[in-house]
Amino acid sequence: MENKKLIYMDNNATTRVYEEVLEAMLPYFKEKYFNPSSMYTVAGGVHKEMENARGQVADFLGCEPIEVCFVSCGSEGDNMAIRGTIEAYPTKNHIITTKVEHPAVIETCKSLERLGYRITLLNVDNDGNIDLEELKKSVNESTAIVSIMYANNETGVIFPIKEIGEIVKSAGAVLHVDAVQAAGKLPLNMKNEPYIDMLTIAGHKIHAPKGIGALYIKNGTKLRTVQTGGHQERGRRAGTENVPYIVGLGKACSMVKSELPKFNEHTSKLRDKLEEEVSKRIGDIKINGKNAKRVSNTTNISFKNIEGESVLLLLDGYGICTSSGSACSSGTLEPSPVLQAMGVPFEYAHSSTRFSLSLDNTMEEINYTADALEKIVKRLRDISPYRN
Repeated sequence: MENKKLIYMDNNATTRVYEEVLEAMLPYFKEKYFNPSSMYTVAGGVHKEMENARGQVADFLGCEPIEVCFVSCGSEGDNMAIRGTIEAYPTKNHIITTKVEHPAVIETCKSLERLGYRITLLNVDNDGNIDLEELKKSVNESTAIVSIMYANNETGVIFPIKEIGEIVKSAGAVLHVDAVQAAGKLPLNMKNEPYIDMLTIAGHKIHAPKGIGALYIKNGTKLRTVQTGGHQERGRRAGTENVPYIVGLGKACSMVKSELPKFNEHTSKLRDKLEEEVSKRIGDIKINGKNAKRVSNTTNISFKNIEGESVLLLLDGYGICTSSGSACSSGTLEPSPVLQAMGVPFEYAHSSTRFSLSLDNTMEEINYTADALEKIVKRLRDISPYRN
């Protein structure tokens, strides 16, 4: 097969670091390498610039800088929120989440369940929407924390966080929102979302590097320190601050916030065109979550009776990078737990392919991808033992 240029459609897994972000980071590897906790003047200058980056993240989240705690990634932020809350409320032993959460939340809850905590996993319907009535029935005075994502990483389905928050607050529980896949795709403003107690973002989903993220912790929220040691991050998270990456996250937040309207307009056109072309050219497909409210850049398509791994490998041969779902769940041949929770039939769920777009993608790439998919699916169905 003829080699083609790289077409990257896996932005929910990670994004390209913006050149401006890299340029902002470089001085802190070289001439501004000082520990921001040191007492001398040049270190104080680094500390000031780190706090400037905290302000940029706070502006992105619509909160106060003091409410921003830097962490290494989204998974750490999720762990910190859930484990720290459980330790802060020793008389409460109940955690609520959903069946379609990222492994960072699901596996954390499973580990706590093994320690004796009671876990409720909420269902979703066939479109990936949460059952709010089930949440109302599940939350009670023993519930310490409800941890629910803002937007699903595999399907792009958006959860009604305001309605969820009202239910959680009426029961006196803490609400943590995993916004890793919402950041840069939906406007976030904690001043307008007072029902959110904690919220996680990850830098590498918004054109900052891997290895940096932030946990919003609303003023007054009870949270025990999970990572002990020094005094950093106002005693909430020990460890010498990763200044270059913090600066990069701040720069990325300021850029992505200004790009949001353009991003949504551009990626929604591309996504809708891809779905239109695939639906027109290929039979027996499912667009998972299509009837739900979704973020603009994500589509999850299943092709009946073919192997998803084969689709990914053949797309790679065309130079197209996609995934079957969460990068943190790759390496398994089992159908996506998210699609299983949505009730997607096995013959479709086993072939799910996620396309997640960015401002870098073009309509030319969409048309090329649709052409490639048409050829790939025909080829695979011609040799499938399950073909009609």
